[in-house]
Amino acid sequence: MKCPFCGSEDTQVVDTRANLEANTIRRRRKCLGCGKRFTTYERVDLKMPRLIKKDGSRTEFDRDKLLGSMMVALRKRPVATEEVEASVDRVIERLRSLGEPEVPTTRVGDFVIKELAKLDKIAYIRFASVYRSFESPDDFREALAEVRAAPRRRRK
Repeated sequence: MKCPFCGSEDTQVVDTRANLEANTIRRRRKCLGCGKRFTTYERVDLKMPRLIKKDGSRTEFDRDKLLGSMMVALRKRPVATEEVEASVDRVIERLRSLGEPEVPTTRVGDFVIKELAKLDKIAYIRFASVYRSFESPDDFREALAEVRAAPRRRRK
């Protein structure tokens, strides 16, 4: 494993933890060249379904794009990165469990919006306003009513 800081291939694993829920292994590493530490994740590489966009075009699933869109909605919100990663992993698992070779992006959006509702109500509203193409204040009122009706998540 190359060090992301100095490029040295001489690294040492300091700590290893398995995340059974997400099917990943987290490894904390130390570069023996520069002494800096970094984290790597190992995941099983299973084939993901292709995504069908609204215009009918097809594209490959991109985990980083999914994570990025959730992080935009969660910008400046008090949600831990580990919680976001776990949510992304749950969305991916749900997509895989469908067993379909192609899935509409609207289905992915539905999974994401449910995860955001569990993580943070403000992020849910942000994402919903783009995902559902809000055009009036009434659209926001409806989304707020949905948020108020949902059970509250306890902060750790």
